[in-house]
Amino acid sequence: MSNKKIKRDFGGMIYSTDSSFEFDNEQQEAETLPPQQQKLMIRLETKQRGGKKATLIAGFIGKADDKETLSKKIKNHCGTGGSISEGEILIQGDQVQKVKAYLQSLGYKTNNI
Repeated sequence: MSNKKIKRDFGGMIYSTDSSFEFDNEQQEAETLPPQQQKLMIRLETKQRGGKKATLIAGFIGKADDKETLSKKIKNHCGTGGSISEGEILIQGDQVQKVKAYLQSLGYKTNNI
């Protein structure tokens, strides 16, 4: 048996003086908004990628499964790879115009950064 301390993630909570306080570590996923109510931000980035370009899409509000589905649709449309990282959809290469046109055809509002 190891003598390591068990670390718990309390999300920055240190202490509460409220005697009826109960810590709830479970975070609820937001319901996915319809495309017309979402405003996605698209930007081209080369930082920390060895000079390679990547298109990032931020601002999606919804469940992780819906974000994954949208990511797959975009990757298929662009014919390239990608992933979801830190809540943003990452598409390989300079695909800003192609992604913007595709998202707008699906009904999303877009904004280039």
